Amino acid sequence: MRLLVLVWLGLLGGCASLQPAPAPAARPAHSGSAPFALNGRIAVKYDGAHHSAGLRWTHRAQSDEILLLAPLGQTAARVYSDARSATLDDGDKHYRADDAESLMQQALGWYLPVDGLRHWVLGLAAAESPAKIERGDNGQITVLHQNGWEVRYLRYADSRPDSMPTRLQLSREDLQVQLLIDEWEWPQP
Repeated sequence: MRLLVLVWLGLLGGCASLQPAPAPAARPAHSGSAPFALNGRIAVKYDGAHHSAGLRWTHRAQSDEILLLAPLGQTAARVYSDARSATLDDGDKHYRADDAESLMQQALGWYLPVDGLRHWVLGLAAAESPAKIERGDNGQITVLHQNGWEVRYLRYADSRPDSMPTRLQLSREDLQVQLLIDEWEWPQP
């Protein structure tokens, strides 16, 4: 479970409690920095080990909160990150680092790119670095290569070009992460 929790540190930037309203599966017309919340599942394969959990990720301005959920929906771990630090509480232990990437690199020897993931889950390339993008006939991204990562968009909510991704596969070297997104929400800023 520790490996899975630390994988989610890569998604971070700490988060206040939100009261999100359900939204359609279309992306609002704004950048990847706008607030969002998603509910779904994650599966991680790294160095021969496999881990999975439910998840709830809430992104807001400069902060994120990720809850990793046990099979019956209980919170197994809480990850919080903002511009000052990243923290992880798993019920037994408390971890802290300057940022999520540093914490993952130190604990695991690898990391997930924080800024990229915030955009990638929205079906967008991060604006800060060049990307190679492949699109399907309907204009949706099917494969994105950025910063040494390959992001495959395996499913969208529907066929509209602005539809939200519901299944992604991220890979780099011997790390593979699958995200299954069951629900998107657009909290008020």
